[in-house]
Amino acid sequence: MANTPKRKKNLTEEQREELRERLEIARSAKEPSKQLSVHESIRGLPDTDNFAPPRVKGWIKATKERLNGMRKWKTSKDPKERKARTEEEVYLNNLQAYLRTGVYLDNRWGAERQHSVQSICVAMAYHADGTPKRTIGTWYPDIGTYSKEMAEEDAGEFFNKTKIHTTRRKNSKGT
Repeated sequence: MANTPKRKKNLTEEQREELRERLEIARSAKEPSKQLSVHESIRGLPDTDNFAPPRVKGWIKATKERLNGMRKWKTSKDPKERKARTEEEVYLNNLQAYLRTGVYLDNRWGAERQHSVQSICVAMAYHADGTPKRTIGTWYPDIGTYSKEMAEEDAGEFFNKTKIHTTRRKNSKGT
């Protein structure tokens, strides 16, 4: 017995309208998605947040598309192509881990990794003399983002000194 395709029913406009209404009622009665595959710490993020799950899912889709185009690069003889493919794979794994665990592991973010993640200081560390330890590019609650200019002011003359190395060996050419 051959499989014949099912014939399409010819519906009148009334029947179509009735089906549309039933579908609309069913959709409105349906509860919103609980996003159980997403970690509970990021489920409640608003859609406008940079790291909201719908945005991250879009980045995952874009990364998978790029990886699909790089399929042959896995066995390429060009190390730059292999490196680019590996970076995409790692980024994809990090995005998937973020949705699973709620911890963002990468230093870059965005559909094409076009943005950098900024470090935030949660607990201050101090030198023995009581001055705070700081890292350039990190956001601190007392001063905001710590810049290179601020580091130069803090370090004073020690920051700009260049060391002069002298050698005690004689020149190998005998001169």
